[in-house]
Amino acid sequence: MVNIEPPTRLQGKYAAIVVCWLLGNGCLFSWSSMLTVEDFYGYLFPKYHPSRVLTLVYQPFAFGTLAILSYNEAKVNTRLRNLFGYTLFFISTLLVLILNSATSGKGGLGTFIGICAMSGCFGVADAHVQGGMVGDLSYMQPEFIQSFLAGLAASGALTSTLRLVTKAAFENSKDGLRKGAILFFAISTFFELLCVLLYAFVFPKIPIVKYYRSKAASEGSKTVSADLAAGGIQTILKQDEDYGKEQERKGNKQLLFENIDYLLDMFLIYVLTLSIFPGFLIEDTGAHKLGTWYALVLIAMYNVGDLIGRYIPLIELLKLESRKLTTVAILCRFLLVPAFYFTAKYGDQGWMIMLTSFLGLSNGYLTVCVMTSAPKGYKGPEQNALGNLLVLFLLGGIFAGVTLDWLWLIGKGW
Repeated sequence: MVNIEPPTRLQGKYAAIVVCWLLGNGCLFSWSSMLTVEDFYGYLFPKYHPSRVLTLVYQPFAFGTLAILSYNEAKVNTRLRNLFGYTLFFISTLLVLILNSATSGKGGLGTFIGICAMSGCFGVADAHVQGGMVGDLSYMQPEFIQSFLAGLAASGALTSTLRLVTKAAFENSKDGLRKGAILFFAISTFFELLCVLLYAFVFPKIPIVKYYRSKAASEGSKTVSADLAAGGIQTILKQDEDYGKEQERKGNKQLLFENIDYLLDMFLIYVLTLSIFPGFLIEDTGAHKLGTWYALVLIAMYNVGDLIGRYIPLIELLKLESRKLTTVAILCRFLLVPAFYFTAKYGDQGWMIMLTSFLGLSNGYLTVCVMTSAPKGYKGPEQNALGNLLVLFLLGGIFAGVTLDWLWLIGKGW
């Protein structure tokens, strides 16, 4: 096994943090763009509840694909997995752009089915990239996974900001909503291509990344060999019996039972968040002074809160590391359900904006606390497997949340 000498292992730390942030951004930039132009899709497809349906289509593909990948995690080539995911994001976003241009901004069932198909492709791509990257970064420094998770949130904050700008720019122009949406997906297409290039040619050559991948390979990981080769390091796997016994890793089942609290924490965080965001915030908060800007402002405030929340754990004094306290905090968060219900019914827009900001802040903060604490104390291959399981439960929570989100429609013609 070829190892990198310890004195060089910290070289490129900040470059790796920046690349992780960009790759995290790319993981959800396309999907965030689709969510953020929900006002355009709501206008095109008023009868089909696009804010709910697109998310509901996305999640089964994401969850089902990741379940298969997590089960076979130890055998999957991480490099091919992540490159396939980012490439699929690029192709799918380009197809959404082409579809919007080809239909000239017209609605109809056929166009809606096409948009739903692209939403499903985003789900497959997300399962490849998010699970693959979180697993890969779980055996590196905690700052890397924090930066990747912050990038995920930043994609939402950036797309929300861009949407507010494009709405202001095109509001009074003919076909303004469509022009804004096309600009969005053009930017998304370019950014996804950038992520393909970053992961293929930049990330594997950063010294600190090569160090941790070599370390994982020395602990028995078979998923990093292609990435090491891309970084100029060839691995020679030893076959002797003593080495095999030394490198035995815990199976997925054992990791699941040992970390069931963390896994359920991830599930519960996203069950709550997605039962409110984005469907309830877009369709069920009534009419207010902000008019058509209201839903966009709520989405923007959630995304900004989510982004800020993912940086709070960098302050050691504010990071929640107790397993019991983390679970208690996540359970207390369910008090937001009645809070949103009564605020939508009786409160004004100021209270709703404040609640939405707190929903995002708590979502980002608790996600990073769980994701960075759970892998501690395990070998590289086990941390990779646990990272995949954490994302699997996260997507399971999202799937359950978007399904429960339909309950808000009870008594409203359903």
